[in-house]
Amino acid sequence: MLQAPADILHRVFGFPAFRGIQQEVVEDVCRGQDVVLIMPTGAGKSICYQIPALARPGCGIVISPLIALMTDQVRALKLAGVRAAALNSQSMDAADTMRAFRDGSLDLLYVAPERANTPGFHDLVQSAPVAVLAIDEAHCVSQWGHDFRPDYRKLKALADRLPGVPRMALTATADAATQADICAQLGIATNRLRVAGFDRPNIRYEVAQKRPGDGQLLALVKSHAGQSGIVYCQTRSETERTAAMLAAGGASARAYHAGLSGDDRARNQRAFQEADDMVMAATIAFGMGIDKPDVRFVAHLGLPKSIEAYYQETGRAGRDGEPATAHMLWGAGDVVRARQRIDEGEAEVERKHHEHRMLDRLVGFAETLGCRRIPLLTHFGEPEPAPCGNCDNCLKAPSVHDVTEPARKLLSAVYRTGQMFGLQHVARVLRGAQDERVAKHGHDRLSVFGIGGELAEAQWMRLGRKLEADGALSRDPDHGGLRLGASARDILKGQSTVAVRQDDWEPRKPARTRSGPAAAPISGPDEPLFEALRIWRREQAREDAVPAYVILHDSVLREIAARRPASRSALSAVPGMGAAKLDRYGGKILALVSQQG
Repeated sequence: MLQAPADILHRVFGFPAFRGIQQEVVEDVCRGQDVVLIMPTGAGKSICYQIPALARPGCGIVISPLIALMTDQVRALKLAGVRAAALNSQSMDAADTMRAFRDGSLDLLYVAPERANTPGFHDLVQSAPVAVLAIDEAHCVSQWGHDFRPDYRKLKALADRLPGVPRMALTATADAATQADICAQLGIATNRLRVAGFDRPNIRYEVAQKRPGDGQLLALVKSHAGQSGIVYCQTRSETERTAAMLAAGGASARAYHAGLSGDDRARNQRAFQEADDMVMAATIAFGMGIDKPDVRFVAHLGLPKSIEAYYQETGRAGRDGEPATAHMLWGAGDVVRARQRIDEGEAEVERKHHEHRMLDRLVGFAETLGCRRIPLLTHFGEPEPAPCGNCDNCLKAPSVHDVTEPARKLLSAVYRTGQMFGLQHVARVLRGAQDERVAKHGHDRLSVFGIGGELAEAQWMRLGRKLEADGALSRDPDHGGLRLGASARDILKGQSTVAVRQDDWEPRKPARTRSGPAAAPISGPDEPLFEALRIWRREQAREDAVPAYVILHDSVLREIAARRPASRSALSAVPGMGAAKLDRYGGKILALVSQQG
């Protein structure tokens, strides 16, 4: 007989009730139904497969892409009293783990996709009952996902060897095309798709033009003094240079990239997980392996690969639901490099066109004058939301510069050059450049030649990206040249205007970086108890050899400080205090509360 999911939720994980669509998803899987779940980071995806694994007969199999992520999950589950283990390239006890699976002594087994696809693992999962097959970070299945991995594409064969076992695919990041591809590749009916939404209302989005030198980033990091953060860099060398610069500026900082030795990566990641105020300068190699709930800010030095990648990486911040900030510092050079990377890559033409479209949408997000959540959420197929009140544009409307007349010149030049050339060529025609290619095509004899000398080439490029984002220009799918889009006619006829952000249009002195929101502070009589609990947690984490947040999240400590429970029963009512943690830590916590009076 199945255990009641609500009882497991309270007894094991210490939560009084499910959130959002968690209950619907859990009950569906417990009844043996497949589910594709799209749910924001920090909204509780893991609960949706962990509880069915505990409720149904057998062991839950979880496909997870990164060893660090498995390690975090297994460690946290063991502290909660769950029999969990992992199989990956670093497993020193693989034989014992496989024996425990066969004996029915495991509740959850995490495995890397590479191992999951081996004949040996296929044989293993058929040697004992399986409760559920959960494929985490399922966007990796799709060729349209931002982090496609071929090994994920082979997982349907594993699922097909487990008839009657519900299969789950879970991710925080998937647009409509990716969602459909996940369903197709894993053999899950499209009517089993469940979307919990993409909004992370606790994250404030801020975007700014990148300024020369290190002062801008250093000021940003100092505005988050005492908080944990991640700075995503474009290259391995940039991570090391950035970490050294931040450390010289007084911050606690380390670097992380795939070029470091395994020991160095593990050491730096462990230090970051255990610290309350460290900044990690990292490439995307650091991405999905971070299960740290109290990251208060993420900063991108340059454009990420796509909106999906941006959403995934900014999702490392504020997993605990507390206020967090996502900063992006970017420049025109980032767009040029991104287009070169796409054009010079080995992908098929269809894939390149898709990547160019995704880049255009990302640039549109970066350059928007309105609420940043609107292009972000509508990209994932959500209805256009009302202005959020928690992004830089909503908090302070940007000053704008009317560029309608230059826009009309640019659109005219695109038309008169035949709607088949790229933006840089059109900009050179407008500026009257003595260019061999311009002369070869006779564009130096056009009426638009030289009529745009009042703007620098970079400004014409920026305006062109703006018009692409607004739909006034589009790219030919065959040769990539610019052509007039749906809204070009109204601009050319003077029936609509075009504006850009004043700060981005004209050079200006570096602005003072505005501080992002800090986590909700503890003040008044609760503050000494909260700090005492944090000190105890830090010492306990050192004793248990785990990161502090694995013991208890800050939100749980805040609740304890506010409630001041005087009995085991009162402490058990605090959300996040499961039975195993109550048994393990309850006495120490109650003693500390009593000492603080």
